[in-house]
Amino acid sequence: MDRLLVLVRHGQSEWNLKNLFTGWRDPGLTEKGVAEASRAGALLAAEGLSFDIAYTSLLTRAQRTCQLVLGEMGLADLKTIADQALNERDYGDLSGLNKDDARAKFGEEQVHSWRRSYDVPPPGGESLRDTVARTLPYYVQEILPGVLRGERTLVAAHGNSLRALVMVLEKLSPAGIMKRELATGAPIVYRLGPDATVTEKHDLIV
Repeated sequence: MDRLLVLVRHGQSEWNLKNLFTGWRDPGLTEKGVAEASRAGALLAAEGLSFDIAYTSLLTRAQRTCQLVLGEMGLADLKTIADQALNERDYGDLSGLNKDDARAKFGEEQVHSWRRSYDVPPPGGESLRDTVARTLPYYVQEILPGVLRGERTLVAAHGNSLRALVMVLEKLSPAGIMKRELATGAPIVYRLGPDATVTEKHDLIV
C-alpha cells in the first residue's frame, strides 16, 4: 500500500516579495509564485505521483497553489478540502508590517524572539506552539487516517502550519523545527509506514 503524503508551501506571495508579515492576511501569488506552484505540479507529475485528495487552508495563496499543482498534474477536479486549521500562523499586530520596519519599531532582539522562539507569540498573535496546537489535531484526526488507508494526499499550506506537521513527521525538537526552512513551492514527499512514521522522504527542488 502506498501511504503517500506530500506537503508543499504556497508559491511566493505578493507580501513575501514586499517582506511583510502576512499571517492571516490574504494577498495573492506573484508571477514567480504562480510559476513555482506550476513547476511543483510538473515535478510531482514527472515523479509519476498522483493524488486521491488534497487539503489546503482558507487563504488564497495556498488555495491557488493547490489548484496550480493539481492542474499541472491533470487533477483539476480532485476533491479538495479547505480548513482554517491549516492557515498560516497569525502574526497579530505584526501583520502587514515590513519586517525591517518592525525591527526598527520593536528592536531586533524582540522581533527575532517573536519570529524564532517556539512559544513566544507576537502581540495579538500566535506562537509556533499555538499554531501546532491548532494544526496538529486536524492532521491527526482528518488527514492522517486517510493516508494510512492508502489515500494519496497533498497538503498545500503555509510555512508555519506545515512546520507543525514536519515537526512530528521528522521528529524534530522545538529548537530544531524553528531552524527548518521550507522553500516556497518546493514539495516534500513522504511515505509512511502503517504506524504513521516516515519510511521514506525526499525533497523536490523547484
